[in-house]
Amino acid sequence: MTRSNTSFRFKLLAVASSLMLSVGAAHSSSAAEQEMVRVAVEGGFPPFNYLDSENNLQGFDVDIAKALCEAAALKCQFIVQEWTGMIPNLLAKKYDAIISSMSMSAERRQQVAFTSKYYDSPSVFIVRKGADITGTSPDDLKDLRLGVTAATSQESYARKFYPGVETSVVHASPDLYKNLAEGNVDIIFEDKLAVYDWLANTKAGSCCEFKGEDVKNAEYFGDGAGIAVRPDDVTLLAKLNAALDKIQANDVYDTINAKYFPFSIR
Repeated sequence: MTRSNTSFRFKLLAVASSLMLSVGAAHSSSAAEQEMVRVAVEGGFPPFNYLDSENNLQGFDVDIAKALCEAAALKCQFIVQEWTGMIPNLLAKKYDAIISSMSMSAERRQQVAFTSKYYDSPSVFIVRKGADITGTSPDDLKDLRLGVTAATSQESYARKFYPGVETSVVHASPDLYKNLAEGNVDIIFEDKLAVYDWLANTKAGSCCEFKGEDVKNAEYFGDGAGIAVRPDDVTLLAKLNAALDKIQANDVYDTINAKYFPFSIR
C-alpha cells in the first residue's frame, strides 16, 4: 500500500499528530554517541502502521523502522503525522525521514529522495460481493461511484484515467472501506496489501472482494514503497540504504514480513 503512498486507517485523536515515541537502537555505543533521527509514521494504515488501544505505534512499517534504526546504530524518535502533511513537513524539517508505506511515484521523486524499496504492492479495485460490475475500465465505471483516499497515488491515478467517473474522496482508509461496505460507493481503488488485511481478517471486510487485475503503473505507484528523506540528506540516505541491505540479508526482514503476511512482500 503502498500508501499511495498507500488498510483500515484508524481515526487519530486530535493530539496524534504531535505524539512522539522514542526507541533507542540496541547498540554497544552510548546514547550520546548515537545520531538522533526523527521518523514520521502516519499511524492510521494497518497492518503497516497504526495506533493500538494505548496509542502506541504498531505495524510492519514501525517494526521495519526499529530494525533499521538498530542496524544503522541510530537513535530514532517516532512522530505521528497526518498523511497529507507528510512531505511538506519533511521538507520543513519537522522530522528527518518518512517510513510510512510511501510509494515512490515520479511526482514524489521530484520532492524527496528515496531509499531502495522495502516492499512492493500493486493497486486494486474492490467491490461488494455479488455486485453487478462487469469490469474496471473507465467505461465499466462511468455510471458508478468510485471511492479513493485523499492525497494518495490511487486518487491521482483515478483523476487521470477515470475523469468521467463520479469520484468520492475520503480522508482515511477506514472511511473508504466503510463507504464501500455500506453502499455509499460502488467500488473503491486501494493499495492491495493495505486492503488485504481488512478483506481477510475482519468481519466487515467479508462483504467485499477484489475485482479485476492488479494495477501497476510506475509513474503513479512507483517501484514500491521507499523511505523518504530530504534531497540534500545524502548521509542519512546512505545509512538507511545500508541498514536496509543488512536486514534483508539476514533473517530480520523476513521475520517481520512473516509476522504480518503469509507471503513475501519484497
